[in-house]
Amino acid sequence: MKKLTFIFSLLLVFTTLAQKKELTLSDAVLQQYRNFAPNQIRYFQWIPNTDCYVYIDKGTNLMKASAGNTDAKSILSITEFNSSLGADMKGFYNLEFKNENEFYLSDGANFYSYNTVTKSGKKLYELTENAENGLLHPKTGNTAFTKENNVYLTTEKGEIAITSIQDKNIVSGQAIARSEFGITGGLFWSPNGKILAFYQKDESKVADYPLLDNNTYPGKLISIKYPMAGQDSERAKVGLYNLESKKLNYFSARNGEENYLSNLSFTPDEKFVLVAEVNRDQNHMWLNLFNAETGEFVKTLFEETNDKWVEPEHPAFFPSETSNNFVWISEKDGFNNLYYYDLNGKLIKQLTANKFVTKDIVSADKKGENIYFYATGQSPLNTMLYKVSIGGNQELVTQIEGTHSCSLSGDGNYIYDTYSNHSVPSVNQILTNKGKEIKVLMKGNTSLNEYKIGETEIGKLKGNDGSDLYYRIIKPSNFDPSKKYPVLVYVYGGPHAQLITNSWLDGSSLWMHWMAEQGYIIFTVDNRGSGERGFAFESQIHRQLGTLEMEDQLTGVAFLKTLPYVNPDKLAVHGWSYGGFMTTSLMLRKPGTFNVGVAGGPVTDWKYYEIMYGERYMDRPQQNPEGYKNNSLMEYVNNLQGDLLLIHGTVDDVVVMQHNLALVQKFIENGVQMDFFPYPMHKHNVSGKDRVHLIEKILTYIIEKN
Repeated sequence: MKKLTFIFSLLLVFTTLAQKKELTLSDAVLQQYRNFAPNQIRYFQWIPNTDCYVYIDKGTNLMKASAGNTDAKSILSITEFNSSLGADMKGFYNLEFKNENEFYLSDGANFYSYNTVTKSGKKLYELTENAENGLLHPKTGNTAFTKENNVYLTTEKGEIAITSIQDKNIVSGQAIARSEFGITGGLFWSPNGKILAFYQKDESKVADYPLLDNNTYPGKLISIKYPMAGQDSERAKVGLYNLESKKLNYFSARNGEENYLSNLSFTPDEKFVLVAEVNRDQNHMWLNLFNAETGEFVKTLFEETNDKWVEPEHPAFFPSETSNNFVWISEKDGFNNLYYYDLNGKLIKQLTANKFVTKDIVSADKKGENIYFYATGQSPLNTMLYKVSIGGNQELVTQIEGTHSCSLSGDGNYIYDTYSNHSVPSVNQILTNKGKEIKVLMKGNTSLNEYKIGETEIGKLKGNDGSDLYYRIIKPSNFDPSKKYPVLVYVYGGPHAQLITNSWLDGSSLWMHWMAEQGYIIFTVDNRGSGERGFAFESQIHRQLGTLEMEDQLTGVAFLKTLPYVNPDKLAVHGWSYGGFMTTSLMLRKPGTFNVGVAGGPVTDWKYYEIMYGERYMDRPQQNPEGYKNNSLMEYVNNLQGDLLLIHGTVDDVVVMQHNLALVQKFIENGVQMDFFPYPMHKHNVSGKDRVHLIEKILTYIIEKN
């Protein structure tokens, strides 16, 4: 009887699998975040100072509800909006509420205001051609933007040129330091919109770097500024434009002209600006205070040093609109924690002393008494919401483990929480500000349930230093434990990245599941140096990039070879960017481990990489010649065993193509055969429909050569 039950169960499984669809590679690449994405409430937004919220239904209807009454009703359609204002907006995608009844809407060029009670609005202005980086101030409706290398301001009265610098080497209003140190933009409004601050970089001494535009006849030069390790860097300033006085003032780094300026913030009273200054060696940080009216230096609030690196990534956070006391995120005790300071630089209290990573501050409650923040919590694979009072009392708000994304209501009483985890594609819910569930708005399903998708296993290994190394194994849907499967190891391995997370699909890409359906095991391990594990785990790679990372990847390989269903003679490796560096390193420095490797956009010699990232981890080539030599892949070309395919975008402005060309040249000089494939006019990665071609190129090469 038991035997018959077992046979029936097997038949049921096989019948279910037979009814499911086959995932195509094209769909796996292009539809992961489209048709296959879990159902979600789209563009959720709390309305200021209320418990009401809006979201967009099908892109064209603005829906409104509240925490007290979650039965949403349509308050406006995009057709009604366009008819009322004579506009041609495609949807409510760039929506921002000014107050309970009024909102702004833009398409990046045209800016409108609208009142949902009076059902009326107006066009505020239209940005001029070639405007970029538009930043709206929600209280005033003014928008700052950049055009080429200058900063502009548009109000209902017209457009103002804040800077008019002819020298193209001086760039204002854009991200500086190649977007390191948490920098994502270059424009900053003061709380009430009185002052516009902006970053400015002088690249006069930075080397010009040539890229080829092969779409013209004849081809033409695209010249970019690229500061390579050990060479001259950019010089940073901050500009302060006062909209009332019409005065523009600047301040610069105080402790070295090549020092970095980052993490800019205004005090709530708009009197001061806080900026983190980091020396070029990136082992010393000063948090400096400047007068927001004049740009004059006031004082250094505090300093941080470390013999490896100091990397501020979060601006000062002000919990209360009526106080200049602020919270600073620092890794000085080994993990990112919250520290509460006054404006004299006096530490009022260390708010958290967690032995896990604080990721970011979300917001504070209305009184500024409780600060909500993301942290990993009991597992580094999670992103959980916590709150801590300014007295230091900490609570976990989101109880279900996974990856949470949260926002606090305008009145501070409720939380919108959307999360996923290993077994849950998506949940959208309303919580109290203490984490109690009020209403599940949507449990997202995914059409992937209709397709043949194998199981994913998450586990951990012990590294040689005793560290926990998390791994992910993806198996085919028809997995047979009695078979021997070839393996593709997917690797990144570099700082800040974490490939394995407690989220939908566990952080994997759908093409990995397609590859598993071709009869492969897909394996990934997050090695030492990767993100969300604290300074001790991440900083061991200092001055020796690739060395310990490879050691941990080989720990993963040793584990694979203990699995009875793995064919130890058929191992392949693939990665992009830092993962390309790791792939090529493993093929050349650990020859014979893998039969085949495919490296996309790889760093091949750290002296060719940018100053801001490269010098943090490797110091300058002049300071660490042995480290640069040991990790230069040019030194190991004669070691190649097996097949290696190198891929690069021809206009890559992050890992410039010189990396791959120099390595290919070295292979040729030494008479070593390998393969190389360029993607013309693609930057650091291959996007759009061409990405299907890229993934097919990678996976076909692996299947044929492994």
